[in-house]
Amino acid sequence: MKVVKDVNYAQINHPQQMLDIYLPNCESFPVFIYFHGGGIESGDKEGTDVIAKYLTDKNIAFVTCNYRMYPYASYPEFIKDAAAAVAWVYNNISQYGNATKFIVGGSSAGGYLSMMLCFDKKYLAPFKINPDDINAYIHDAGQPTSHFNVLRERGFDSRRVIIDETAPIYHVTENPDYSKMLFIVSDDDMENRYEQTMLMMSTLKHFNGECDKFKLKVMNGTHCQYVHSADENDNNVFAKICAEYICNL
Repeated sequence: MKVVKDVNYAQINHPQQMLDIYLPNCESFPVFIYFHGGGIESGDKEGTDVIAKYLTDKNIAFVTCNYRMYPYASYPEFIKDAAAAVAWVYNNISQYGNATKFIVGGSSAGGYLSMMLCFDKKYLAPFKINPDDINAYIHDAGQPTSHFNVLRERGFDSRRVIIDETAPIYHVTENPDYSKMLFIVSDDDMENRYEQTMLMMSTLKHFNGECDKFKLKVMNGTHCQYVHSADENDNNVFAKICAEYICNL
């Protein structure tokens, strides 16, 4: 595994606009671009070494990205950062090898970011990328309605369920060109997260019918517990789920 740390993906050189690249020992590979969780106010790209090691051992490149967060950013700056990171990888990964597929995903707040990039085309548009050009998305425990900290920023009770342009589900339409997607959620997730994920799945079905592009995996446990846990063979559970999904695209 080769590691390239702290690549600046934007033009303003903000210290949070950095990504790390973990490369497998092969010339061609799918690339998984990942955004960490933390409520858009905490979290870091560091600490994903176990995930990176498992994926690169499966010949998958792993790119983990930081982005501007509260209180130093406001909506939609963190989404614009996520789009800039994806665009940088999309346009520059050829420096390091041949990318056979691009997968975008994230956990919790990162899942909100990956959904916003997937469903609201305006964020990747400045980079001349259509969200449907990405081969697949892994939306892990993201909030499909307006994110609770986006609500707080706007002066709303963070428990409210609001569906407007700040919500990924607001942008779901009938689209035969949607990329493949894997949604992951826990049966004992954050309050209302499981139910909102089911609403997202139902909404996609409502617009697009019975479509095998959209997969759902319900985990046993609490919110994103599997992201930091190991199975009986000491493999990271989340990395194993992602690797199996990516290898079968």
